[in-house]
Amino acid sequence: MIKTPHHEGEQAVQKQAGEGGPGWGSPMFDDVIQPGFDQYLMRQRMLFLGGADATGAMWSSLVTGDPGFALPTSRRTITLSSLPVPGDPLAGAFAETADIGLLALEPHTTTRIRINGVARREGESLHIRTEQVLGNCPKYLQVRVPVADGPATAPRETRDGDALTPEQEKWITGADTFFIASQADGYGADSSHRGGDPGFVTVAGPRRLVWPDYFGNSFYMTLGNLQLNENCGLLFLDWESGHTLQLTGKARINWAEGDRADVPGALRMCEFDIERVVQIDGATRLRWAFGGPSPYNPPAPARG
Repeated sequence: MIKTPHHEGEQAVQKQAGEGGPGWGSPMFDDVIQPGFDQYLMRQRMLFLGGADATGAMWSSLVTGDPGFALPTSRRTITLSSLPVPGDPLAGAFAETADIGLLALEPHTTTRIRINGVARREGESLHIRTEQVLGNCPKYLQVRVPVADGPATAPRETRDGDALTPEQEKWITGADTFFIASQADGYGADSSHRGGDPGFVTVAGPRRLVWPDYFGNSFYMTLGNLQLNENCGLLFLDWESGHTLQLTGKARINWAEGDRADVPGALRMCEFDIERVVQIDGATRLRWAFGGPSPYNPPAPARG
């Protein structure tokens, strides 16, 4: 639960980056759903959740439904009528009130809203109370256009492991987007995304990923959490098949100039050690067609 007015992790990262100042950071955001945000939420068919499982491992999860499944019930409460699918590490989460990060993302308009707060599951619904609500810029969001849904009866298969398979490594190497969940005690959870040209994420081994951190909004909500708590979760979505690849592990910020010298646009690097891998085939019926890269994307690093 968010308890304190200033996020020391965000401020530490801002100081290291030579940005920010006293009071600068995520606590400056509203805790209420602003006019217009409610309608935005109600038309969404997918949301990305960030939270911890029973062991404390962080996960990023996809939740989908028909428009209206995310229903603001007041200026500070939202009810989700869909939950993570069976096999998802967060399928049984939030039995007790816990921190949650929520990302609403519309790829065809390259818009997004982040909502952080607390959630509790009641039956087949998830009830969220907001603590931070903010609209985000379109940086590093690729354009994707919704197309016809996949079959309603598509088989769902879950694969679980502690390292990437060669096929999963290829998936990640070709990805232009992933979603990231982080959390720090006293400051709540957060759900965000990272994007770039295909190849911006480097698979350094079956249990290790590296990616650049590009210029953003300087709030450092994700990196601020990682400064205090290395546990985080990643989600890669296959937009054409509806398959998901979820990773949990520990991430660190690498500020060494030499390690980013050959990576265009990188201000620092993030290094992620994988502890568990969950692949769910047919996690969602939703499908998207690629509409074009973000104009903000730097070139991906050259492969050796």
